[in-house]
Amino acid sequence: MTVISDLEPDKRVSARDTFRIDSDLQVPAFSERDEHVPEVDTAYRFNADVTLAILAGFMRDRRVMVQGLHGTGKSTHIEQVAARLNWPCVRVNLDGHISRLDLVGRDAIVLRDDKQVTEFQEGIVPWALQRPVALVFDEYDAGRPDVMFVIQRILERDGKFTLLDQNKVIRPNPHFRLFATSNTVGLGNLNGLYHGTQVLNHAQIDRWNIVATLNYLPRDEEIAIIRARVPGITDRTLLESMVSLAELTRNGFAAGDLSVLMSPRTLITWAENHEIFGDPGLAFRLSYLNKCDEAEHAVVAEYYQRCFDRELVPDGLQAVNQ
Repeated sequence: MTVISDLEPDKRVSARDTFRIDSDLQVPAFSERDEHVPEVDTAYRFNADVTLAILAGFMRDRRVMVQGLHGTGKSTHIEQVAARLNWPCVRVNLDGHISRLDLVGRDAIVLRDDKQVTEFQEGIVPWALQRPVALVFDEYDAGRPDVMFVIQRILERDGKFTLLDQNKVIRPNPHFRLFATSNTVGLGNLNGLYHGTQVLNHAQIDRWNIVATLNYLPRDEEIAIIRARVPGITDRTLLESMVSLAELTRNGFAAGDLSVLMSPRTLITWAENHEIFGDPGLAFRLSYLNKCDEAEHAVVAEYYQRCFDRELVPDGLQAVNQ
C-alpha cells in the first residue's frame, strides 16, 4: 500500500470536463485514491467562481478562504473538488474545544517493549504539513486566539513550522494545501447572526491569498439537487413551493426575523420526511419548524401560507386547505 507522504500528483484533469465550468485549466490530480480522499457526491452542483478559487489553491498553492452564510456548502465545496482530484483532505472544526496542543501536538505516555515511556505525539498541523493533504479549517472565525496564532505561522509564503518542544523545523510537503471556511470575514458578530465568532487581526486575514464568497444555489439547481437526492418527489409545483419557502427563511434570517434558516441540507431532509409522512406540513414541522424559537412560529407560518396557499394549524400543525 502506498504511504500517503509518498504520493504525488501524476495526472491532470480538465476543469471544463470535470467541474462543468467555462475554463481551460488543467488541474494536477492523483491516480490513486487514499483513505483520506472524500467520497464523490454525484448530485453536487459547483459554483463556477468558487470552484476556480479552490482550483487555484490546489494548482498554485494559494491559501483560499471560502466565506458565506451557514448551509451554503462551503466545506463540502472544497471536499467535492478534492474528491474529483483524488486529493487527500482533512477537516478540522475550530470550535471552542480545539486547543493549541490539538494542533501542534503533546507529550503522551505510550508502551514501548512493555514499558511506559513519554513520547511526543504530533498534532494535526505537523502531520498534514508533511503530507500531500488539503487541510481545511472549518468555522475559521470561531477559533480561539492561541489557536489562530498557531495557524498564522503556516500562512507564511514558505509555511515552515517550528516544533519548539522538539527543536525541529518542519518544511511543508510541496503538495500540502490550506483552506478555510468562515461565516464572516474576520469581522466578528457585527449583525448578531453568528455568536461566538471572533474579530481576527488584519495581519492574519491579509495572509489569505484568495477569499471567495459562496451564496445559495439558483432555484433551478436547488430543485435539481432535491430531485437527485429524493427521486420519489416528482411534483414540480411542490418543489417550487418548498424552495420558495426556504428562500423566505433565508431572507428572514438575514433581516434578523428568524434565528434559523433553511439550508439545502434542511430542504433535502424535508423532502425525505415528506416521502415518509406524505404530508408537507407535518414533514415541515419535524424538519424545520421545531428548530425555531416558539416566538418565531407565527412568522414561519405566514411564510408557509404564502408559498403553499394553506395554513399551518398551531394545535396539530397540520396543513389544511383554506
